[in-house]
Amino acid sequence: MTTERLDQPRELRRSLRPHYDPEVFGRLAERIARFLGTARFLVYMTVFVAVWVSWNVAAPARFQFDPYPFIFLTLMLSLQASYAAPLILLAQNRQDDRDRVQYEQDRETGERNRADVEYLTREIAGLRLALGEVTTRDYLRSELQRLGEELKERR
Repeated sequence: MTTERLDQPRELRRSLRPHYDPEVFGRLAERIARFLGTARFLVYMTVFVAVWVSWNVAAPARFQFDPYPFIFLTLMLSLQASYAAPLILLAQNRQDDRDRVQYEQDRETGERNRADVEYLTREIAGLRLALGEVTTRDYLRSELQRLGEELKERR
């Protein structure tokens, strides 16, 4: 039994599994999924299939590479669909994760805004109460006018 020394770095383990960066792969999957959802992709696929079928129907027999039941075309389209579906799901999962983070940030912002509004409401209420106890300019004017009139009457 060998003991690992904690003061020494571990040896690198070689693996037969390929290494990939999930973030880079995810971004690539999103770009592909975004392209698969465009009208341009539909036009490209329609033109591709039309050319394929036209060539294999109209070309001389020796130049046809996929005769009538178009089995190779079916295989190609099935292969494309088998890759497209997981790529689209991966892109959707990444979007769901981003949406979840955005929702959480929005919720926290909403809570902070609500707390700020409640604080400002309490401050405004406190100011209104304090202003009720403070002499206002209009009140002071009316009192001075009343006192002025009283002084005139006494003279």
